[in-house]
Amino acid sequence: MNLNQALIAKELTCVRGDTELFRNLSFEISPGSILQITGGNGSGKSSLLRILCGLLSPQDGQVLWGQNPIHDDRDYFHSQLLYLGHQPALKGDLTAIENLISQAALSGIALSTQEAKKIILDLNLQGVSGRPIRTLSQGQKQRVGLAKLLIRPKKMIWILDEPLNALDQATSEAIETMLLRHASENGIIVFSSHLPLALATQYSQYRTIDLNAKP
Repeated sequence: MNLNQALIAKELTCVRGDTELFRNLSFEISPGSILQITGGNGSGKSSLLRILCGLLSPQDGQVLWGQNPIHDDRDYFHSQLLYLGHQPALKGDLTAIENLISQAALSGIALSTQEAKKIILDLNLQGVSGRPIRTLSQGQKQRVGLAKLLIRPKKMIWILDEPLNALDQATSEAIETMLLRHASENGIIVFSSHLPLALATQYSQYRTIDLNAKP
């Protein structure tokens, strides 16, 4: 991982329809840092994450990776990025293991069946690993989606939209441990959540931006 690269939001303004969600929002996330985005429904959390990924254009401002706008070398930036949206991007007719292998292949990673089974085991999904995704509960689907976090080699930047949604306490704690480990290995994490996290007081390079807080 390049220890000198930071993800920088520079004076971002986002407008959806006739509504301005946020204006002149600036921050910098260095390697080893965790940023939690909070705010009520409709405050622009998901829009901000999509802007940081380059999936949505801001009304004004830009996102930089290091010194360069992320669109200058989109392929390189996306090679460093793992984005998980609010709804897991899973194929309903495939099993958890098949989905994981397929998702890894999209990132150019050859994941073996044994490696996929190990990841599924780590997330306590072995009991449903052979069932089609469409038959799983929302919490189980969420865990399958989060399994991408355990695929190696890891992406440097994790941008996660409500990763703790529909999870039980034990799984939420396991995900927090994964976030902490990634940040401690000089990863960058930006995630949205309305939930307070224990690691907010455990990790010094952790901060929060509330999109409902007006300047």
